[in-house]
Amino acid sequence: MSDRRCIVHMDLDTFFVSVERLLDQSLVGKPVLVGGAAGRGVVASCSYEARKFGIHSAMPMRTALRLCPEAVVVPGSYEQYSQKSSEVTEIIREAVPVFEKASVDEFYIDLSGMDRFFGSVKLAKELRQKIIRETGLNISMGISENKTVSKIATGEAKPNNERQIHYGEERAFLAPLSVRKIPMIGEKTTQKLETMGIRQVSQLQAMGITALERDFGKQGKMIWEKANGIDRRPIIPYSEAKSVSSENTFGKDSNDGKKLETNLITITEQLSSTLRRRQQMCACVTVKVRYADFDTHSLQQHIPYTSADHHLIPVVKSLFRRLYDSHLPLRLIGVRLSALVHGSYQIQLFEDTEQRINLYQALDRLNVKYGAKTVCRAAGVGLDRRRFNPFNGMEV
Repeated sequence: MSDRRCIVHMDLDTFFVSVERLLDQSLVGKPVLVGGAAGRGVVASCSYEARKFGIHSAMPMRTALRLCPEAVVVPGSYEQYSQKSSEVTEIIREAVPVFEKASVDEFYIDLSGMDRFFGSVKLAKELRQKIIRETGLNISMGISENKTVSKIATGEAKPNNERQIHYGEERAFLAPLSVRKIPMIGEKTTQKLETMGIRQVSQLQAMGITALERDFGKQGKMIWEKANGIDRRPIIPYSEAKSVSSENTFGKDSNDGKKLETNLITITEQLSSTLRRRQQMCACVTVKVRYADFDTHSLQQHIPYTSADHHLIPVVKSLFRRLYDSHLPLRLIGVRLSALVHGSYQIQLFEDTEQRINLYQALDRLNVKYGAKTVCRAAGVGLDRRRFNPFNGMEV
C-alpha cells in the first residue's frame, strides 16, 4: 500500500465540435469551426481537420477562414454543450469519490488510495470508456501523481487516448517538451523565456530555482516546480452553485435614481466577474428592492446564457425601472444571477468581437490582481466597493 497520490485528468476532445457532430453527422470528417460570424467573431472551438491549417481557438474567424476557406462555420448552441457536459459530470460523480470540474469539458479526479479496493488506473480506464460509450464523445486522459503532469499527459495523449506517467518519471517526461506545454504560464512569460533562448522544459530544469526567481520574481518558483513535475495543489471537490447574489443596504434610505442605478451597475459588474472567474454563466436575472417600511418586492427575467456585463446591466436596469416606485425611498437593493451552467465568457460569446473578449479578460485580470472595481464602468464609480461580498450576497 502506498501514500502516493493518483490524480487523473480528463479532457473532452474538441468538445463543441464533437457535440455538433452528434447533432449533424454531415460534419464528421470536415474542417469545422464553432464560433462567431465571419466578419467579427472568434473561433470558440475547431476540429482536428481545421487545426491542420494552423487554426486554433480564440483566433479571429476571418483569419481562420482565410487559412481554410472550405471550413464549415457553426454558430454553436451553449444549451446543448451544457447538457452534454452535465451528462459527463454525472457519470464521473457516480463512479469516483472526489473530483473537480475545472471547466465545461475538463475534470480532475483523485483516486489516491483506491488501489486497495479496485486499482486506480483500471478504474480510470473503465470510467473513460464508459464516458465514450454512454455519451458518444471522445475523451482523453492523463494519469500521474499531480495535476500539472496529468494535464500535460492528457495533451500528449490527444486525440482520444490516454497516458500514464509513473511516479519518479515526471522530470524525464517533461524534459523534451516545449515550455509552451506548461499550464498556467502565460504568453508573455513564454515569450520572455524564448527570448532568453529557453524553449524546452529541460532548459528550465537545468536553470535552477534561484535563477528563475531572479528573472521572474515569485512566479519563478512556480515555473521551476512545474518544470520539475512538482505540484502540491489538492483536488477541489465539485459542487454545483445554484446562484450568486449581492445586496446593498443603505445607511440612509434613498430615492436618488442616479445613486440607485450606480449601485445596481456595480453589483452587476461584481457578480458577472465572479461568474467569469468560476467559468460559469447565468440564464436568469432577479432584481430585489426593499422600501423604508420593509415592504419587499422582486422581479426576474430569463435570458440567453451569459456572464457579460454589457448583456446583464441593461436587463438589471429594465427590471429595476419596472419594479421601483420612484416616489418611495429604498433601504435595500439587490441582484441575483441564477440558472447557472459551466462555461467561460470567451467560448460563449459567439456573437462578440475579439476586441470585446480581450477587454473582459483584461478587466478580470486587473480586478483579481488589484482588487474589485480597480477598473470598472464610469457609471459605477462612487459606490464603496467594501460594502459588497459577491460570494455570499451579504453586506460586509
